[in-house]
Amino acid sequence: MQEDGAGHEHDHTAHFMHVPLTRIGIGMDASVTPLRHGGLSLVQTTDFFYPLVDDPYMMGKIACANVLSDLFAMGVTDCDNMLMLLGVSTKMTEKERDVVIPLMMRGFKDAAIDANTSVTGGQTVMNPWCTIGGVATTVCQPNEFIVPDCAVVGDVLVLTKPLGTQVAVNAHQWLDQPERWNRIKLVVSEDDVRKAYQRAMDSMARLNKTAARLMHKYNAHGATDVTGFGLLGHAQNLAKNQKNDVSFVIHNLPIIAKMAAVAKACGNMFHLLQGLSAETSGGLLICLPREQAAAYCKDIEKQESYQAWIIGIVEKGNRTARIIDKPRVIEVPAKEKEGELW
Repeated sequence: MQEDGAGHEHDHTAHFMHVPLTRIGIGMDASVTPLRHGGLSLVQTTDFFYPLVDDPYMMGKIACANVLSDLFAMGVTDCDNMLMLLGVSTKMTEKERDVVIPLMMRGFKDAAIDANTSVTGGQTVMNPWCTIGGVATTVCQPNEFIVPDCAVVGDVLVLTKPLGTQVAVNAHQWLDQPERWNRIKLVVSEDDVRKAYQRAMDSMARLNKTAARLMHKYNAHGATDVTGFGLLGHAQNLAKNQKNDVSFVIHNLPIIAKMAAVAKACGNMFHLLQGLSAETSGGLLICLPREQAAAYCKDIEKQESYQAWIIGIVEKGNRTARIIDKPRVIEVPAKEKEGELW
């Protein structure tokens, strides 16, 4: 699990001729560049990953969802074009290559089609490591993206996917490693771990597109996606970019069922309850007006059949984010349904 490809430093806002043109550099999830052509902006992002699941097709989908996630975090719902970046491992046999690579490419392309965009190019290189990623590009009018800097005191924080993907993926790998498995088998069964892994894969492959569209409907004041820096890392980055003197306080942690127990059984290896466990293709963390947040969560559940949660508040402060001492862990799903993932 590596850190998010969108580096995290500062954002820069330029003002030309009284018309405030937003220009976002390395600070937030995607770069926004005002174009020479009347009032349009280029919104672009790139990301790439090492495989973290066994299924090459799902890995392709997850990689594509993750590339697009940075656009969705800016409230952008339409991607004009994607490029695919592929590192084909020199350590694979020819047979492995012929099976694995087309599956990864198909997963990536299928997720792009789900997002209503297409892959028109890219680059493939031979490389010791297998990697997959891409570039997502779109040209927007100012009302099509939400500059993530308008949080106000009294807003609430909404999260659209549960945490714990890294824990689930690791626990699944440990099924074959007795010394690791022995540490966690007291708190989970093999079935629990397999189910958590399926849930993590399903969650990581899901697009944040509906979440992004509803940000406009419910007047979001800004958002980020939750990926390599974990919930707290991304919350801090979002807080740092705010115009107002605000801070974020997180009270609730929705976590894939049983994964909080696994994380605890591993000592402090993942820092899951501290909000620092890396997530891959996590949900959007959104600042919403308090009176619209519940409706947002209800709407996303109605459209996608997946839950979203109010996890914290925006209060007066100096652009920091923190998790309270004993956050409430929300097991996701709250109860098991036979034969259903969620």
